[in-house]
Amino acid sequence: MLKATNIHKSYKNLHVLKGVDFSVKKGEIVSIVGKSGAGKSTLLHIIGTLDQPDQGSVLYNGKEISTLNANDLAAFRNEHIGFIFQFHHLLPEFTALENVCIPGFILKTPENKVRKRAKELLNYLGLSDRLTHKPSQLSGGEQQRVAVARALINNPGIIFADEPSGNLDSASSKELHQLLFNLRDDFDQAFVIVTHNEELAKMSDRKVEMQDGQLAVGN
Repeated sequence: MLKATNIHKSYKNLHVLKGVDFSVKKGEIVSIVGKSGAGKSTLLHIIGTLDQPDQGSVLYNGKEISTLNANDLAAFRNEHIGFIFQFHHLLPEFTALENVCIPGFILKTPENKVRKRAKELLNYLGLSDRLTHKPSQLSGGEQQRVAVARALINNPGIIFADEPSGNLDSASSKELHQLLFNLRDDFDQAFVIVTHNEELAKMSDRKVEMQDGQLAVGN
């Protein structure tokens, strides 16, 4: 469902990505591992449309998305892609329910449908008694589950996760890892996960390693 070909990216004189080819199938969970500075997050940001490659193409279900203008790209991202980051990026002045609803409102889905779906997701994630709590009233694990619900609200085909358990304790990390696989099984979404967590990487359908701006041989 996603195919990136010959992706290059430089920042000034630093050549970060050096001709990366990468693909993901529908419902597949792929982990990207490698040392810090190898280019993992840069690749994730490019295939997730948060950044543009200097060279190469990114296709989503056969549609070239790396050449869309900023407005079209933002609309595409909101409708088709979900993001989970190490730091939850929840808006502190809004409740859990309101944070989850925001992408749905941006998509202009009717408010009653957005709120219904948000409540269903938060209930699925074990947060039905936290709907009106603000982020400061939630534990780290609960905040991350709110962020997962927000990523799912528009039913994206693919979710990109950058160190999703990097800011959690070991128990919360294990819960989140299992949750990602439950989501794939229940909603048939693809996940691309940048992680230093070897346990999570081993659980994935496929693990690829970045080395010095390229995928290691055999990946």
